[in-house]
Amino acid sequence: MVRLGIDLGGTNIAVGVVNEQNEIIGTASVKTNAPRPAEEIADSMREACLLALGEVRMTLDDVASVGVGTPGAVNEEGVVEFSANLGFNDTPLRDLVEERLNKPTYIENDANCAALGEQVAGCGGGVPNFVAVTLGTGVGGGIILGGKLLTGINGAAGEIGHMSVEMDGIPCPCGRSGCFEQYASATALVRQTREAMEQDRDRSSKLWELAEGDLDNVNGLVLFNAAHAGDGRALMVLDKFTTYLAVGVADLINIFQPDVLCIGGGISRQGDFLIEPLARKVEELRYTKHSKKQTKICAATLGNDAGIIGAALLSDVK
Repeated sequence: MVRLGIDLGGTNIAVGVVNEQNEIIGTASVKTNAPRPAEEIADSMREACLLALGEVRMTLDDVASVGVGTPGAVNEEGVVEFSANLGFNDTPLRDLVEERLNKPTYIENDANCAALGEQVAGCGGGVPNFVAVTLGTGVGGGIILGGKLLTGINGAAGEIGHMSVEMDGIPCPCGRSGCFEQYASATALVRQTREAMEQDRDRSSKLWELAEGDLDNVNGLVLFNAAHAGDGRALMVLDKFTTYLAVGVADLINIFQPDVLCIGGGISRQGDFLIEPLARKVEELRYTKHSKKQTKICAATLGNDAGIIGAALLSDVK
């Protein structure tokens, strides 16, 4: 038997057929076209599931269970209490999907699914205590303790992007100031790069060359390519960025003491170029610096597959 993992996003619905070795053997993707009625989105989820199964010449009869990773807070009844990206409010997503697929269905926050996928089938190697930090538009997180997802009383645990790392810092849309994601997300890295370029009045930095003289062309790759080339201004930006990232990571380690903490998102593709300076800074900040056992900090390995595999694995932890 196989399991279906569904990564429900604001733009696309991605489905994977996951075998007993936690490998994706078939995939399909359709547009979410949100916002629209949840019933219509559930219809599209069924369509994507059938397309993925068709790719490997299987049917719903071959499926043991279905798991869905969705943005937003999900309660224990499988209701998405709120998701701004999808326009969901108290949406009974589990029931909607079960009605269409007639299979046991499990719903969880998408960042938690990605953490579960990495913990079981990726860089976590099955360790019982695991924290995932995902750097993207914001900073997402998933926390696994004793092999179980930490979801809290309302399904909203793990919103690590909204820890404050800078008192009276940059205002955040959440209503607080100085949130982690305002300093250590991919979005923050782009902003910090542009600010550094604006201070370079004679445009001597390689950042300007790689951005073709236009701030609108700045992205994370521009920053990292300039840093790899030894550009001083780019290295300065990267040093400041990893310092803020280390503050948040050290806080998470001090609180949870996981076996492994992984960094995900597109930035994590930089591998040791990001992880090694981050680990050195965390070493200076962690409370347990004299302990014989230390949290391993590493880059995520599954990429976009993590959420699909983690969703498929929900039947094991729910």
